[in-house]
Amino acid sequence: MNEETLQQALSTAERLCAQRGVRFTAQRRRVLELVCRAQRPVGAYEILDQLCEGATAAPPTVYRALDFLLGQGLVHKLETLHAFIGCTHPEHPHASQFLICNACGRVNELENEAIAGSLRALEQETGFRPERPVIEVLGTCAHCTHKTQKP
Repeated sequence: MNEETLQQALSTAERLCAQRGVRFTAQRRRVLELVCRAQRPVGAYEILDQLCEGATAAPPTVYRALDFLLGQGLVHKLETLHAFIGCTHPEHPHASQFLICNACGRVNELENEAIAGSLRALEQETGFRPERPVIEVLGTCAHCTHKTQKP
């Protein structure tokens, strides 16, 4: 994420937290910044290591900040990777789909209405109520596929 995009993400987070009446503390801001700066999904202990540079932080500090950011829809947790990424559109609640490249680690967040609609239809048919309708698809991105297919 470039610096301009990072600053936009942090400004959006500040604005959304103010609108929602929740505190966007310096610690929460810093954790969000570290997640957004990462070029790939980042784990809680990686965040902790970066927070500890020049300061002292404990795992509960990071987990509390991540829980807050998750609750506000500012980050997503990728269960298959046990890692976090910044949300590309935190302005509204949404069912996300993620394409995760096994080769390079890139993650693309989608908000495909057809997939979300299928989940809603499934809920109506079965009565099953998803609490976190997130879909993670592991595979190989177009860039990596192209690299491996070169003669």
